[in-house]
Amino acid sequence: VQLVESGGGLVQAGGSLRLSCAASGFTFDDYYIGWFRQAPAKEREFVAAISRSGVNTAYANSLKGRFTISRDNTKNTVYLQMNSLKPEDTAVYYCAADWSYGLKYDIAEYDYWGQGTQVTVSS
Repeated sequence: VQLVESGGGLVQAGGSLRLSCAASGFTFDDYYIGWFRQAPAKEREFVAAISRSGVNTAYANSLKGRFTISRDNTKNTVYLQMNSLKPEDTAVYYCAADWSYGLKYDIAEYDYWGQGTQVTVSS
């Protein structure tokens, strides 16, 4: 089982990035996928999640309207489009896979994790 994040980097405030999470080693469309982030000296926090089909999504309240999660099951990939980025969005971003039914906000609910990709937003 492998989840590999990509697309992170350095961007100026107000800019955009699209993160990708490529999955392999399991039946991708059997899993809900979540994005989380962890800033320095802070706990990992929920960002967004998407259902198996991609029809249903959930977001952290503070990120609604700026971030969009989507998935392409033909490519075994989930995306996180991040717009109007702020310095406080600086963090390592992780994707995770959850087999059980329902969109989950809790880190403990997820079965598999990627290694993360760094996003740095400069002011």
